[in-house]
Amino acid sequence: MKKTGNASARKVIFSLQWPFAREVFVAGTFNDWDPRKDQLKEGANGWKIVKYLDPGIYEYRFVVDGIWVDDPAAVSRRPNRYGCQNCVVEV
Repeated sequence: MKKTGNASARKVIFSLQWPFAREVFVAGTFNDWDPRKDQLKEGANGWKIVKYLDPGIYEYRFVVDGIWVDDPAAVSRRPNRYGCQNCVVEV
């Protein structure tokens, strides 16, 4: 994703180690929880996407081959209405 014209936007890297995944997306409050909008690219060190987000607190989860999963590296989490937890990132 290219950086927007918003000068306050900060670079955020979402990454996930999931060796046998066919496709990985990130969905969260920054993209209206769209499970197919922001696709991670597979590289030598796992899956990764760079987003530029305005300062704030965002909730997110990964979608791996159509299944919603937690970010194992997330330090902060919040319960959601589906009985699991969303990961939290502060920008």
